[in-house]
Amino acid sequence: MSTFAYCAVYDHSPGHAVFVVISVLLFHFLITGVLVATFCWFLTNNYLREEVPNSHVVEQRVEWLYAFDIHCNSFFPMFVLLHVIHYFLSPILVYRYLNFLGYDGKLLSFVYQLVSLRWRM
Repeated sequence: MSTFAYCAVYDHSPGHAVFVVISVLLFHFLITGVLVATFCWFLTNNYLREEVPNSHVVEQRVEWLYAFDIHCNSFFPMFVLLHVIHYFLSPILVYRYLNFLGYDGKLLSFVYQLVSLRWRM
């Protein structure tokens, strides 16, 4: 929903909005999740397991779907930060950027310390 809202505000064509939603779902969530889950699953099973010499203990391994579930659980807060909060803060960010462009050295040649103004943003 937030990606549709973002596209409705900032995009001009519905086709591009559908492309953005599909790219967020396929690339950001699914493909990146599969790669990260596979890497963490491999790392955990090969290097982070504790080897127990007792033969009466059942061998414990991390399942790949559990690693992908961890990705799904950690994707939600990142999604909220990057998409939802950014959507509501974008008017403030655009205002600050345009305010900085107004004080750019090309327009106002007598303003010399733009670095301190940029640092505050």
